[in-house]
This record gives sequence, structure tokens and C-alpha cells, in this order.
Amino acid sequence: MKRTERVKHILNNFDKETYRKDLIRWFKEEQRILPWRENQDPYRVWVSEIMLQQTRVDTVIPYFNHFMDKFPTPEALAKADEQEVLKAWEGLGYYSRARNLQNAVREVVSEYEGIVPADAEELGSLKGVGPYTRGAILSIAYDIPEPAVDGNVMRVLSRILLVEDDISKQSTRKLFEELVKQLISEEDPSSFNQGLMEHGALVCTPKNPSCMLCPVQEHCRAFDEGVETELPVKASKKKQKKTPYLLLLVQNEKGEVLIEQRPNTGLLASLWQYPMVPLEDVGLEAVEHWFYGEYGLKVEVGESLDRIKHVFSHLIWEMEVIKVTVKAGTLDHERATFIAPEDMEDYPFPVSHQKAHPHINR
Repeated sequence: MKRTERVKHILNNFDKETYRKDLIRWFKEEQRILPWRENQDPYRVWVSEIMLQQTRVDTVIPYFNHFMDKFPTPEALAKADEQEVLKAWEGLGYYSRARNLQNAVREVVSEYEGIVPADAEELGSLKGVGPYTRGAILSIAYDIPEPAVDGNVMRVLSRILLVEDDISKQSTRKLFEELVKQLISEEDPSSFNQGLMEHGALVCTPKNPSCMLCPVQEHCRAFDEGVETELPVKASKKKQKKTPYLLLLVQNEKGEVLIEQRPNTGLLASLWQYPMVPLEDVGLEAVEHWFYGEYGLKVEVGESLDRIKHVFSHLIWEMEVIKVTVKAGTLDHERATFIAPEDMEDYPFPVSHQKAHPHINR
């Protein structure tokens, strides 16, 4: 069955107009007061949507406020140093979001005179602006009826419309985008899309949906059939790979700490960290020899201070924090440097390495 026919079949006998009105009415009465909802400034909407990807609202609020204080306009973000931007993002994770946002904003400043495009094609061509972010900006900031479909929205509508397709598939996302195009309010697309998001955040939650409090319960086919907790259908993820490391806290005779900058591309790009020994490749007995080869420093490995486990979406770092003392040699590593402990705050570190900060001798 073609997608257009499938959409028509799913929405057959569904009261689109009443559902739309009930959802928007509820949103306008019950919406949370959030800083990015103070106005419809497309730049603020854009920053908030990028921050909210993979991150809880409560976590984002202080980051958003701080970020907007530092970079209140596209021009301010465009001309900022990348390390300053990463520092403002420190702790939010998924740092490529911050780099892509800054690069895209620089394009907005240079190509569109600092005005976020209201054209779907122009907006979608910007770095890091996928279909969801594009739809969110166009609908929330510009009142253009564009779908903004993420996992939250697919969960809600899979229950409301009783759609049993696997939401991890790209074809299912396309299906839901077409469904939203048919459902969205032409008069108030901003409230409709935000209402869908709010409904998923507050009521139609992943594990224990509050069906008795649901403002659109009478429209929900899954509730009607008693299968709301069985939806959405989602294929199980691949098991995360566990990778063991030694995280070395290296201090010289001045008390300075050795840190290094990660490569400019890849995981946690351009952030700073403590040296990490890949235990899959280097045995414990060879750590001092390996370190001399990598950094040009003769060191003495000391006591174990902590164990840190950090979970990424696709892998798990299991790190043992080790105290290390420099005995001789001259640092020879183009991305590493010694800094005073009190200067640590000037460098953006990933959360995994921030957990080791308390063990530094200050």
C-alpha cells in the first residue's frame, strides 16, 4: 500500500478537527512556563530545540538561560570562539550539536543577514537542521504548518492512531510526517506541534502513560483497545560495547596537570580530557613505557583513585582513575599541555572527565 493510501486508511473515521481543537485547548491551558516560550524569536526556538535533543527539559533550562545570556543573538554566537561555545555547552553532551549550531548560525549571519530563514528548503540546508528541527522552527516561530516529528511525537500518535509500525525505521518517520501534515492546525500550527510535544512529555509518557488524565483520551484508539502500553513498536538497540581505559591524572613537580585536546572530528571533538590508556591494546605492566612513547615523559604510576563508568548511546567507557607522577623528560605531544589546577575552569571537558576533577591535587 502506498504511503498516501496508508495515511488515508489510518485517518479514516478519525475526527481530526475535534482532536486538533482538544489538543490545542489543553496546551494553551496547561503548558509549562519555559524560557524559550517567552516569545517566538526563531533563534531562541532553534537553540532550545537543539539543546532539547537527547536531553531532559529540566536539565536544559539553566543551560539555555546561560547560553542566551552569553550569545543573545545570531551575530554573538557566530563571532564567538568555538572553545567558548563548547564551554557553555559543557555537561550537555552530544557536543557536535553545539558545533553544528554555531556553523549554521554563521551561515545565517553571512548569507541571510542574521535572520533565520522562514523557507523550508533554505532552513533545511543549514548544518544540523534536520526535518524535525526545521519543522519545529517553522511552526513554532513562523506559524507555518510544517510537521515536527521526533520519537516523542511518534510515540503519542502511534497510540492515538494505533499505528504498529517500527518507529526506529526511517519509513515510519516519513509515515508520521504525512499523518501530521493531515492533522496539523492551519490556524495555529505552533500550538498544535507544541501541544503534541507537551502531551508526550507530561501525559503520554513512555512507560506509564497517564490515560485517566489525558485530554484527548476519547480519540485514542490504543486506549480504547487497551494496548497503550504496548506501543510504540521499536526494535531493540544493539548492545553497547564496553571499552576499558586507565584515566591518568598526571602532575609534574609544579603541581600542574597534563590535559590534552581531542581530535577536531569524531566523538567529543575538540574537548579536553586527561590522558587515557586503551587497556584493550596496552597491558597494565606496559603503561609507563607506552606513556613515554606517546608523551615523551617518564612517569611513575601510583594509586588507583576511582572508577568511572560513562555511558554513550553506542558504547560504554569503563575508566579506572590513576594518580601519575612525572619523573623526567620533556612533553612531546602536539595536542597536550600542562596547566595549573586553578585554570581547569577555562577548558571544556566532557562529563566523563569532569568526574575526575575532584581527585586533582590543588
